[in-house]
Amino acid sequence: MSSCPKADLRLDWCSHAAAKYACEKWHYSQTIPANRSNYVGVWERGQFIGAVVFGLGASPSLGSQYGAAMFESAECTRVALRTHTSKVSRILMIACRMAKKANPGLRLLVSFADPFREHHGGIYQAAGWIYTGRTSPKSIWKLSDGSWADLRRFNGHGHNAPRPVPSGAVLVKTLGKFRYLLPLDDDMRARIAPLAKPYPKRVRSAENGTEVPTSGGGVIPTRTLQAEAVAHG
Repeated sequence: MSSCPKADLRLDWCSHAAAKYACEKWHYSQTIPANRSNYVGVWERGQFIGAVVFGLGASPSLGSQYGAAMFESAECTRVALRTHTSKVSRILMIACRMAKKANPGLRLLVSFADPFREHHGGIYQAAGWIYTGRTSPKSIWKLSDGSWADLRRFNGHGHNAPRPVPSGAVLVKTLGKFRYLLPLDDDMRARIAPLAKPYPKRVRSAENGTEVPTSGGGVIPTRTLQAEAVAHG
């Protein structure tokens, strides 16, 4: 399928309601984060196709290990899109540029790809983000109907009220997520560059033929958000 012409793709700020709709309809989590956020809506040929969500100041430790203060770092928490023709990396690049412009003190963007959901971070690789390794392993609930639920759904995290874990649920330990960073200034880029690791890549499972992400292989990114912006005009 051919990509959507630039003139047919539009990104603009959208409401919480619009972003919530996109996350609940087109993101595997079916939720939108409760923390302070910026919401970027995405349209193709005039039709709303989703949203990119940035969580701002959600955690004081998000960027601290890289020398970024609480409000100097943000997390790209959701890329929720319906069927579309534009490259996701291009949508992400434009959304990141908007987040930077709207938040002049922003120096670092962070995002995570969950291998448990069969994600390896291909959109971040295509957009030139830097891969720095995995987070610590975590646990998740497997419900009796075969669906999965984050621990936060039942422990009262955010706006959720504490509630009992459903009968028959089993706690399953999963691998850590893949961590990607996007430095937004020269000093931050210099801090992050030595942490770069080879990109995770997808391989075919010998058991069922599905693609499973693994560490190793790939390439080390060299292009920044600013370089991508120049390349794409």
